[in-house]
Amino acid sequence: MLVNGEQRDTIAIMDRGFQYGDGLFETIEVRENTPIFLEQHLQRLNRDSQRLYLPKFDLNVSRAEISQLCENAGDAVLKIIITRGTGGRGYRQPENIKPTRMLSLHPFPDYPQSYYTDGIVARICNTRLGLNPTLAGMKHLNRLEQILARAEWQDNLIHEGIMLDFNGRVIEGTMTNLFYAKNSELFTSSLNLCGIAGILRGWVFEKMRVMEHNFFVENLFEADEIFVCNSIMGICGVQQIEQQHFSIGDITKKLQFMLEIEKQKQVAL
Repeated sequence: MLVNGEQRDTIAIMDRGFQYGDGLFETIEVRENTPIFLEQHLQRLNRDSQRLYLPKFDLNVSRAEISQLCENAGDAVLKIIITRGTGGRGYRQPENIKPTRMLSLHPFPDYPQSYYTDGIVARICNTRLGLNPTLAGMKHLNRLEQILARAEWQDNLIHEGIMLDFNGRVIEGTMTNLFYAKNSELFTSSLNLCGIAGILRGWVFEKMRVMEHNFFVENLFEADEIFVCNSIMGICGVQQIEQQHFSIGDITKKLQFMLEIEKQKQVAL
């Protein structure tokens, strides 16, 4: 683990990331020592840092630290956390903000191949996402809604929970973005009021025509195919939500193939 470029595994107890969740994070797949979609992750971190009024950080320093940490990582998960640094009690920001930068490596999850060939099983969560356009799309450290939603089930046969907002609109999974196809057209939820705009979600937008709109569970149940995605899991079709079953469709399979080719190219560079 690197904290502000130094090998250590502690931060100050008055760090605002610990005190208030005042910061951002990125979770990045490392394949054969190569961070996948690294530039997209760094650009999002930099962009959202400005949204939180954090000082702009040096991307070259971050790249050098990531290269150092991933040199012999093999296949792993790289987590980057940026906080507003230390400060006194109270919500007011320090006069002189000195962000804390943490990089850590973790084992890559051993996802079964069936996730990709047969699809996963999901449920509808009771916990709802609050509406806040100021924070919408951002991967900030305050993830209590997802934590509460994930606590709703312990059944290992259920792999993901689908979260709605307070208006009952389908937004995303607890750890994924969600897409559905109907009549060969691809749809996903609008994230202008809540949700996280994942890196892989953005990649799908680059590869296919996607329509953002507000939709509900009944619309989802009428879909021809559904898939979820994130930077670690990749793209997984959904075979079942509650009692409704779905096929793993051609759009899902095509995007899975394209993503694997993209990752191989990045490793080969």
